[in-house]
Amino acid sequence: MNINQDQLLIFKTVIETGSFSAAARKLGKVPSAVSMSIANLEIDLNLQLFQRVGREPIPTEEAMVLFEKTDQLLVEMKQWKQHAFALSTGLESSLNIVVVSELLHTNWTDYISIIETKFPQLQINIFSAPQEDAQKMLLNGTAQLALMFEREHLEGNEQFVELKREVLVPVSSKNFELAKFDHVSFEQILQSRQIVVASRDKSIKPELLYSKSYWRTDNHHSACSIILQNLAWGVLPLEMFNENPELKHQLKILNFSDFTPKFEYFVDLVWSRESQLGAAARFLINHIRNERKKPNLTEQN
Repeated sequence: MNINQDQLLIFKTVIETGSFSAAARKLGKVPSAVSMSIANLEIDLNLQLFQRVGREPIPTEEAMVLFEKTDQLLVEMKQWKQHAFALSTGLESSLNIVVVSELLHTNWTDYISIIETKFPQLQINIFSAPQEDAQKMLLNGTAQLALMFEREHLEGNEQFVELKREVLVPVSSKNFELAKFDHVSFEQILQSRQIVVASRDKSIKPELLYSKSYWRTDNHHSACSIILQNLAWGVLPLEMFNENPELKHQLKILNFSDFTPKFEYFVDLVWSRESQLGAAARFLINHIRNERKKPNLTEQN
């Protein structure tokens, strides 16, 4: 059986227009070409598709059953061809993106939408992980792109472009011991249990760790739940308060009196210099770079 896209399109058009001649006019073909295509399709399928009685062909029951499937099949064939062409011009077969756990509440899906608009057939896989694990996935090739916080020390094979700023805040439940104080000393922080978002690899020391006693989790939603249970204090994204306004009534932002920790970070799109990036990854990187070159409208006004 050798059925091609052109045959299916002619078959569909004949049924929609009601005649071989009308289908020929719509498709820009001669009627004999349309008639021959239908005859060949009937031979390939071993089915009679039209009764040729009178002036116009009448679709058989079998033809109408197949007609219901034709539209979707034509769409899939077109998508298949588009995807094959994209792959031939350098599009990756799939794109793996890892988003650092604390950034899941941000508008990271906007970047996915940008890729989907340009490459609708691309398979995109999204993972979330703590910062250290996201970096590992990037460097071992499990992910091609990572949305993560800026790092004090870059790996030699890392490359990045800045996306935005993100603010983290130290918080506790309003019933927690530290919440009783307007200002919290370093000694008090040291002696109070902290919940930290950290790598699943326990050999890696957590970032933003201040307390002697601490628990670990791999995402900020779990950390928030533990903090709300009055079990520990921790550092959460400030944006969580906008995402869930009820938290403003349940959590207190702690003021550190003895030092000012750095809780404001740039968020970067990161990739490895050693990876052979495909067309979609390169497109997103260039899109962000071009956006950064545009004048800041708030500064102009």
